[in-house]
Amino acid sequence: MLLKYYLIMILLYHIGKMWEQNGTRREMTEYGKEGGGGMPGRETQEKRQHSTTWIPYSYYECRLPEWFANVPVHWHSEFELIHIQQGRGEFICGSQKMEAGEGELLLVPPNMLHAAYLCRKQRTAVEEVSGGGGNSCGDGAGTLVYDALVFSPAMLGAGSGDRCTNECIRPLVKDNAHMSVCIRRNMAVYEELAALAARIFSCVRDNSARADLLLKSELLRFIWMLEECGELLPETKGAEGETEAIRPALEYMAQNFREDITVEQLAGLVHLSRSHFMRCFRKAVGIGAIEHLSQLRIRAACEALGEGTEQIADIAFACGYSNLSNFNRQFLKRVGCSPKEYRKRNKPSHL
Repeated sequence: MLLKYYLIMILLYHIGKMWEQNGTRREMTEYGKEGGGGMPGRETQEKRQHSTTWIPYSYYECRLPEWFANVPVHWHSEFELIHIQQGRGEFICGSQKMEAGEGELLLVPPNMLHAAYLCRKQRTAVEEVSGGGGNSCGDGAGTLVYDALVFSPAMLGAGSGDRCTNECIRPLVKDNAHMSVCIRRNMAVYEELAALAARIFSCVRDNSARADLLLKSELLRFIWMLEECGELLPETKGAEGETEAIRPALEYMAQNFREDITVEQLAGLVHLSRSHFMRCFRKAVGIGAIEHLSQLRIRAACEALGEGTEQIADIAFACGYSNLSNFNRQFLKRVGCSPKEYRKRNKPSHL
């Protein structure tokens, strides 16, 4: 009997040690996830979350090239409403490429590839300033300024099962890769939609539960007006061929832009020849793959410069540049000022 008791105590001791070790490993894992030391893994590089259950939207003020040289091709699971406040920009929305200027609006559906650039004339102005040894950061030269609201389909009641949702809302989400809207000043309903947009962004800036209630109703009215005037027309699916063909390559670049990436490697990812891939990429994105890769790196550098205090050389290497002089040259070309000047003048709160 005494022997049995002794054996049970030994067994309980070892079980206790196992629990203690598991608990320690669990704590260390949680500590690592929270950035508590050690070499950060690739899994810690989270994608930006635009909406949550509690607040199903995010607001961004975008200033090109003051805060970023451009907004490279990307996509997300939310709608995006853009209201241009100043300047003109070139926008890519799926297979559509368009210019839009002050006062005009764009509605981008979920999962659609989209990008924003300065229009050609403004890009030339920035390049002339930077090429002449000046700095365009913060001086307003060739600036594109717009408000962006990125909101979950839940704001439109997409989770409901009523006839309104099934017939009017879900098709916008389901067929999102084939629809986008640019609201121009010459549209018959422009004044009403512009006023709606102003109220929408006013609700967003209010940032309260009561304002969210009004925001939902204004977004629904915005969609209703577009439905009424026949502006929510899908594109033909064939027009999306090039865009969808290169989507895996774009996703790979967005996740791995810090590494050495070749055109041959990207072409292999999407099972295309090098030449055919380059044609498809340029047609869908408007620029070459290597230029797009450079844009991703410069954008990441802008975020790091605005948010932290790391050495510029460390930021350059972390963003995929092995040569500091090349980084400085590329940064000046695309942003219009040096990294040091950018850090001094620009510390945006919304990135």
